[in-house]
Amino acid sequence: MGMNKVVNVIGGGLAGSECAYFLAQHGFKVKLFEMKPKKFSPAHTKPTLAEIVCSNSFKNDDISSSSGLLKAEMRALGSLVLRVADSCKVGAGNALAVDREKFTTMIDQEIRKCKNITIVNEEITALENSDEIWVVATGPLTSDEFSKNLAKMLGEESLFYFDASAPIVTKASLIEGKYFIEDRYGEIGKGDYLNCPMNKAEYEAFYNELINAKIIELKDFENSKVFEGCMPIEVMAKRGKDTLRFGPLKPVGLGKDLAERPYAVVQLRKENTEELAYNLVGFQTNLTFSEQKRVFSIIPALQNAEFLKYGVMHRNTYINSPKHLNASFRMRKNPNIYFAGQISGVEGYMESTSSGLSVAISILMRYNGNEEFSFSAKTMMGALAQYVSNPANKINFQPMSSNYGIIDSHGIDSRDKHEKRRIIYENSMQEIDKIRREICH
Repeated sequence: MGMNKVVNVIGGGLAGSECAYFLAQHGFKVKLFEMKPKKFSPAHTKPTLAEIVCSNSFKNDDISSSSGLLKAEMRALGSLVLRVADSCKVGAGNALAVDREKFTTMIDQEIRKCKNITIVNEEITALENSDEIWVVATGPLTSDEFSKNLAKMLGEESLFYFDASAPIVTKASLIEGKYFIEDRYGEIGKGDYLNCPMNKAEYEAFYNELINAKIIELKDFENSKVFEGCMPIEVMAKRGKDTLRFGPLKPVGLGKDLAERPYAVVQLRKENTEELAYNLVGFQTNLTFSEQKRVFSIIPALQNAEFLKYGVMHRNTYINSPKHLNASFRMRKNPNIYFAGQISGVEGYMESTSSGLSVAISILMRYNGNEEFSFSAKTMMGALAQYVSNPANKINFQPMSSNYGIIDSHGIDSRDKHEKRRIIYENSMQEIDKIRREICH
């Protein structure tokens, strides 16, 4: 078939790890290039593969949600990342959240014990002409030198936006009596979230300090975009005094049995299975570390908070995929180069992972003679692939996460939202089952 069963994957994040593992399980010899521990990006600190640096949540796991549908597809196709995530999850209501330390350690172990994968700890700075397959899964923090050479190869400047992460505090440092346990619309005393209420005066004091706090100046920030899904809380706050109260600090469905109904509520989500650390939900930030300590400690429950990790902001790089990729995440001008993960224009942990899985399956199908394989847009995996490869989107291209607005729902007449989503799920699973049978053939 003119195709060697050898694949080079650049980047050992979620997408690269998922892609490498699937291919190795199907008989491919994979070289996985990861520049850590010789060189670290501004946000990475651990030598292990699949290190997650922002939230520890993989979003809603309910199959009636778009992110839940995506996970259901991936699980059916044998996703390594989801298998590990399920084994080290922490309570987070309907969301799938993981103990990040256990997660990265377990992925690293699974990859290293796979005999068909060779890990090469080197930074790749340019793609070489080769008859072998290359998968670029360098992620949103692609190194400067590789970014420059990609831009030369693509004939344009790389696109980028800014992303942020939230701080993490110890549970032991929280003030008892100033927070309560409850999931939204749940029963107080039961649930996975710690809730830190504020009355109107406390919220206004917090708000006024937040919008006037010092931020870290970032190169190119003023001329760049901030991704809405990870909007820094101080940027969001400047949109209006009540923006946070209708966003991450909304009190709706919380504290209904308290003597005083909260004016605003800060939710904290578990970081580890031991429940020793919690992250501040929705508190992605670019404040200086000292300002994070000062301003966030205004929240009554966090007055004595011990910060294990402060929030950081960093540049996320992605290419203009609709201009360069087809629905298999494969370059139109060079069929031996694929892109996967956030650099391909998908947004989110699971979206990135799913693109790595999509690429791996596409390579397998290609090896088996199906050169034109791509996922149906009736699946969420296929809908994402169609979005990032549609030439109509190349003007002002924006990264996309899973949502029902991009999936093919033609022929579904039901106006009932729940019924429509049930049919979408069934249609998706039928398409995925066809692919699974072909993979196993």
